[in-house]
Amino acid sequence: MDDTYLEKTDFHTDPFAQFALWFADAQQSSCALPHAMTLATADATGQPTARMVLLKDCDERGFSFYTNLASAKARDLQQNPRAALVFHWEELRRQVRATGPVERISAPEADAYFASRPRGSQLGAWASPQSEVLESRGGLQRTIDQLAVKYEGVEVPRPPHWGGYRLLAECIEFWVSRQSRLHDRFVYQRHVDRWHLQQLAP
Repeated sequence: MDDTYLEKTDFHTDPFAQFALWFADAQQSSCALPHAMTLATADATGQPTARMVLLKDCDERGFSFYTNLASAKARDLQQNPRAALVFHWEELRRQVRATGPVERISAPEADAYFASRPRGSQLGAWASPQSEVLESRGGLQRTIDQLAVKYEGVEVPRPPHWGGYRLLAECIEFWVSRQSRLHDRFVYQRHVDRWHLQQLAP
């Protein structure tokens, strides 16, 4: 990447269209996990927690991911349904941040995505009490083995405790690393049904 500074005119008027361009670049680059993103949540007291999750879809509605609905992140989102996301593509010297409220993904959408997952991941979603104390790895494996027998020859249904969330972005920032830490930063902010693009100081 050269060090030609970006201008507002280099960006699409729609942040999701701009994200699609950058995400495609990341997928075509040497980035190992272009869809990996940091998800930050906070509980009712304001205690923040962050972890890596995988982006499963992005459209004009927002950024989607899936998880156990009894997990620590899901409990945070039930108490405080707002979150922040960060994508960092070191190979491209790019970063994208998004913040906003979070909503549950519909059951039909969750069913469709669950059906597309590898069978081992489907069984794991049933077997693992995510974020709870695990007595032993062996016990977890025995549960998976029992489920494999139970669902042998048939489709594995989506567990009622597994689903998805969508972050409805209100603010999306695009960042490019530059020399001397004089980075390019452009932020889209939603105003009712329109997006307003501004450049930020490094």
